[in-house]
Amino acid sequence: MLKLFPELVEHDGLIESDLLSVGAPPGLHQPQGTFWIKADHALPIAGSIKARGGIHEVLEFVENLAYKHGLIVDDGSYLSLDSAKAKAVFRQYKVAVGSTGNLGLSIGIISAALGLQATVHMSVEAKQWKKSRLRANGVTVLEYTGDYAQAVEAGRLEAAEDPYAYFVDDEKSVSLFAGYAVAASRLQQQLHKKNIPVDAQHPLFVYLPCGVGGAPGGVVYGLKHVFGKHAHCFFVEPQQSSCFLVQMQHPEHEGISVYDVGQNNQTEADGLAVPAASLLAIDAMRSRLSGIATMADEYLFADLYALQSNEGLKVEPSAAAACSGPRALFNTTQGRQYIEANGLGDILDNANHILWTTGGLFVPPDEYHEYLARGATVNQQIFAAS
Repeated sequence: MLKLFPELVEHDGLIESDLLSVGAPPGLHQPQGTFWIKADHALPIAGSIKARGGIHEVLEFVENLAYKHGLIVDDGSYLSLDSAKAKAVFRQYKVAVGSTGNLGLSIGIISAALGLQATVHMSVEAKQWKKSRLRANGVTVLEYTGDYAQAVEAGRLEAAEDPYAYFVDDEKSVSLFAGYAVAASRLQQQLHKKNIPVDAQHPLFVYLPCGVGGAPGGVVYGLKHVFGKHAHCFFVEPQQSSCFLVQMQHPEHEGISVYDVGQNNQTEADGLAVPAASLLAIDAMRSRLSGIATMADEYLFADLYALQSNEGLKVEPSAAAACSGPRALFNTTQGRQYIEANGLGDILDNANHILWTTGGLFVPPDEYHEYLARGATVNQQIFAAS
């Protein structure tokens, strides 16, 4: 990977992000504990949390191809996968994915770098700059006027007709899920280096933006495996695209859509604009997830602005959703009830809160400045009285 992507040198070839100390998000009523950001908004190669799962699955696919075609040399070195012989094999194969943007960037960029054909089926919510970035990296982008579900289904059907095509299925992939789950052990190492305990007297709260649920679900699966009951994990969704919450509330209606309950799936958080949740993630989260918060789109921009103003961090709107998690915990009746029901009230001062920022590194400057301008206005409106 270092040969293909020299920017990975900072983390010795690993796709990893920093754990940053930050202040509490604005608008919190009597916050307790220490706040951190897991900076997946700055992950190299793809610039989002999707790099964890997407690149893992493509590398797994390529490894299987390499063994099938005898490309791994006798010493077990993977450097031969960047050879002309390997590229001649790989270019026969196509990797496809349906995406609102960030997973497409992850899959497309690594696939093209390895010499595979890459096609990304992109829904109407996808930002133009993400399509342009993919095309600049040699990826075929197919655009749809429908939502995420339509793009995924189109990609799935097209790949099924091509024996040389491999479809990365964000709704059903165990490989993606496993790639995301690795983040938990990496976080454990970072906490250990900072001498931050996670135990009965030092609870860990983690807040993750949620779209279809695969990425945050994988992370939470890993966190619960590593930290058990001492990790309290929450998803955050847009009010009009809360597909995970809808499915959790209606277990008897497998595959229920936000449209079925009157939501319109319209949100500025392109990566979270998903009508129906991953059933794989739903099954894994029923016994592991602590709760789900929803927020209005105005908070995305208010928090994006606050992260830049207070912490110097550049995130995209969907990543700023994590900041609404602590407000749901500290500022609502349901949040306080969760604290009391779990016996956390007396130890909250010892708690660590992690806001998982999931994307933003490659947002073009002009577009980002528009986000900031909008955020400056709504930030004053929302938090002025706080």
